[in-house]
Amino acid sequence: MSEDRRVLGRRTPRNEDPRLLTGRALFVDDVQRPGMVHVAFVRSPHAHARLGAIDASAALQMPGVLGVYTADDLGDYWQPGPLLVPPPPVSGMEFHERTQVPLARDKVRHVGEPVALVVAESRYLAEDAVEQIFVDYEPLPAVVDLVAALEPDAARVHDDLDSNLAAFVPQSRGDYAAARAEAHLVLARTFDYDRGASAAIENRGVVAEWDPREDRLTIWDTTQAPIPVRNGLAAMLGLSEHQVHLIAPFIGGGFGPKIMMFYPEEVLIPWLALQLGVPVKWIEDRSENFYATTQERGQIHEAEIAVDTEGRILGVRDRFLHDTGAYDPYGLTVPLNSQCTLLGPYRIPAYDSEMRAVFTNKTIVTPYRGAGRQHGVFVIERLLDLVARELDLDPFEVRRRNFLQPEDFPVDQTIIYQDFQPLVYDSGNYEPLLDQARQRIGWDQFLESEQPNARAEGRLLGIGVVAYVEGTGIGPFEGARVQIQTSGRVTVVTGVGTQGQGHYTVLAQIAAEQLAVPVTSVDVITGDTDQFHWGTGTFASRGAVVAGNAVHAAAVEVRAKTLAIAARLLEVTEDELELVDSEVRVVSDPTRSMALGTLAAEANPMRGAVTPGTEPGLEATRYFGPHRGATASGAHAMVLEVDPETYDVTIHRYVVVHDCGRILNPLIVDGQVHGGVAQGIGNCFYEELVYDENGQLMNASLMDFLLPTSLDVPRVEVGHEETVSPLNELGTKGAGEAGAIPTGALFAQALENALDLPGLEILQIPLNPSKLWHLVQRARAAHTSAG
Repeated sequence: MSEDRRVLGRRTPRNEDPRLLTGRALFVDDVQRPGMVHVAFVRSPHAHARLGAIDASAALQMPGVLGVYTADDLGDYWQPGPLLVPPPPVSGMEFHERTQVPLARDKVRHVGEPVALVVAESRYLAEDAVEQIFVDYEPLPAVVDLVAALEPDAARVHDDLDSNLAAFVPQSRGDYAAARAEAHLVLARTFDYDRGASAAIENRGVVAEWDPREDRLTIWDTTQAPIPVRNGLAAMLGLSEHQVHLIAPFIGGGFGPKIMMFYPEEVLIPWLALQLGVPVKWIEDRSENFYATTQERGQIHEAEIAVDTEGRILGVRDRFLHDTGAYDPYGLTVPLNSQCTLLGPYRIPAYDSEMRAVFTNKTIVTPYRGAGRQHGVFVIERLLDLVARELDLDPFEVRRRNFLQPEDFPVDQTIIYQDFQPLVYDSGNYEPLLDQARQRIGWDQFLESEQPNARAEGRLLGIGVVAYVEGTGIGPFEGARVQIQTSGRVTVVTGVGTQGQGHYTVLAQIAAEQLAVPVTSVDVITGDTDQFHWGTGTFASRGAVVAGNAVHAAAVEVRAKTLAIAARLLEVTEDELELVDSEVRVVSDPTRSMALGTLAAEANPMRGAVTPGTEPGLEATRYFGPHRGATASGAHAMVLEVDPETYDVTIHRYVVVHDCGRILNPLIVDGQVHGGVAQGIGNCFYEELVYDENGQLMNASLMDFLLPTSLDVPRVEVGHEETVSPLNELGTKGAGEAGAIPTGALFAQALENALDLPGLEILQIPLNPSKLWHLVQRARAAHTSAG
């Protein structure tokens, strides 16, 4: 295909934006049904308590209240939720499955756990009734601190277990003890990466309607996994999968927590619709979101690195605790990502890692953009910065000396990844990423003139650079159906949901390139289980890789069918034809042509005989499932300034150089990176969920839980390198989480560079001005004492 006809690789504007910008996009809260009733939940004010009597008599007397339900009212429907991700096949592993329940019974295990629900004619009435339900709680000691949670005398989150250990996973390769023995330098530090929330602009919501005439349940759900949720709810409710129609419409941000299934509300609202025979709606408010929607990030790492005289890594050892919250329905995806991503883009001959997941009386932890990768990157990048300081190397040189080289690929890291396969890097070339980041951020000029001049004026400017890898595009599979309609338009249908990633555009581009139609002539349908029946969901930076390659395979088949029928009708061979501008024409005589819509009609005749075995229509359905994920990579650099009086931080410049294989749409990739960087910056300096010793969340509002604004996020300059993945026909890798993954490590390095204080080591994220001030005071006091 000539370059002027290519669609992929162009900065094509998003197809979906006109609907979003003009208010014509449907979100779950927009769904209104005749006779619809509303639900509000009674939620535990305690992190840990025995649950006694529930008195709903006053609420039931209120006008407009239709019912109050507790765990006992659910009968056999009350069951613990499924384990979504089983533990990995790792020798020596220990795993204790404890999943959430629809409504608490006997005991509550985190603030906000649902205890009862109210059904009323309006949400206002339901909320008022919640205030009139009285619950007898017997408070218990809360398990909050990760280290203390494993002490023998700690309270038990789950009484049937001997401890609060949720899982233990050891993974290793090489001989770390031998590497340590021969090392020139061994450095050990403790790293603390605390909790945050995704804070999507749209909270969760579910609407369900049972139609007794059709014997069918329709559900609108803010989920990232419409088909698995449909399948699961059908099984729970005793319905055929074809009796459950689930729609995931436009979603105002997913970021991982909306892949969680099944939330209690997600289980209860459809059940209520069946019980009551009327449409039922629940929309999460912002206060609920802080307690009821899953969170992420809390880990403590005791890590050690051994290097030779040149700063080359001989081995790394890591022992870390992972806060899984009150339950562990998502298995070990997050800490496995941490365990694997710590290896980074580096050659590490010996690696010895032990992970312990810990139950606490906090909200459940599931993936949130980055999904544990941040922790691993923070540990290895900070360790390399410490090595560079000790050996008087600059940040570029210590990384360059340890990079895996292009000829090393594929690289078998041997340890088990989140897809339960050995972690294998398919392709990569890391030095150009670092070099481009250095050039774009103006590293040399900054150190030679900009920083010295600023310091002469009393200003504290700092610079940093880090590298990372990201496992993307994991299985199991996605599918797609591509069809040319008699109108000449093309339809692409897939089972993935979309939460703003640009699927409507990128999937259209993939089909348009094969079928020679404008991108605007391709209609993409996602997130509707009536339209497509098989698929997994949108998570782990896999949409463009897995669903995209399914669309590509289906479009290739439709192209072949189109050429075959055109060759028969035009009485030429397929080699003599080309697809151009929504038609098939003879190369040697372009006046002999047929429009795609005409060919679609010819492919589905209304009368007459056909050759046996002929398939009707210009349509194909194909599936793609990779045997392992594709490894993206990149380098980030930033320039920031610290106010010496307030210790507030301003980021002046931010550069990302990313390698996601073949770039399908640079405009959308850049947008994904920009959004990721914004969330990464928030995670560094603004967003921290603060729990007290009783498990109470102290900043559960947007007045107290700070999010970065447009004034806090600088213009992000994005560069690209391309190492094509050999694992799929498109050669692409994922890009959705790249902006967020290394930001914490980069922020810490740039702060140390700005403050230039002997002994200052930033080993924790997130920070804030107060924390930063205390770190500086401690470093100054230690330096003065040593002097």
